Amino acid sequence: MPTLALAQTATPPGAVIDASVVDYKLGSGDKIRVTVYGEPSLSGEFFVSGSGMTSLPLIGDVKAVGLTVREFQDAVQKALSDGYLREPRVSAEVLNFRPFYILGEVMKPGTYPYTSGLTVLNAVATAGGYTYRAEKKQVFIKHDGQTTETKMPLEPSTTVAPGDTIRIGERFF
Repeated sequence: MPTLALAQTATPPGAVIDASVVDYKLGSGDKIRVTVYGEPSLSGEFFVSGSGMTSLPLIGDVKAVGLTVREFQDAVQKALSDGYLREPRVSAEVLNFRPFYILGEVMKPGTYPYTSGLTVLNAVATAGGYTYRAEKKQVFIKHDGQTTETKMPLEPSTTVAPGDTIRIGERFF
C-alpha cells in the first residue's frame, strides 16, 4: 500500500507524487492512519469524508480536505491538547489515496484506485486499453480541485495524481 507521511510541495501537471518533494493535499476519499502515542484507543485508520472531515475518537470531526498531512497532524494535535491530553504527540500518514477517473476513448471508462507512480499509460491499461478511435499522442488531465483540463503530450512519463480526471480524446482520421 502506498504511504505518505511527509509535508511536501505542490504537484505540477504530470509530476510524480514523491513523498520527499510533493505537498500532497488531503481530499475526499483518502484513507489515513492517525497515531496518538501512548493512546491506542485514539489511534486508527480513518477516511476523509465527502464533507472534507475526518471523525476521530474523543475530538469528533476534524477538517482534512485541502490540508497537507503535516497540517492535519497539527490540527489533530491542537484539538487533543485543548482540554483532552497534555502534550499529545500525533503522527499521520496516507494509507490509500483517493481514486483517479478515466473517460473517453478507453474500453472501460470509470473510477479506479490510485497507486503510487501511476502513469497515464498504466491508467489506460487499467481501463482495458484504448478503443480503435483513441488519440494516442495527447491526453487531457484535470487535476483534483482545478476547473479546467490541461492538454498534454501522451508520453510514457506522463503521470497521474490522486483525484485526477484523465480524458483520452478521439483521433481524427
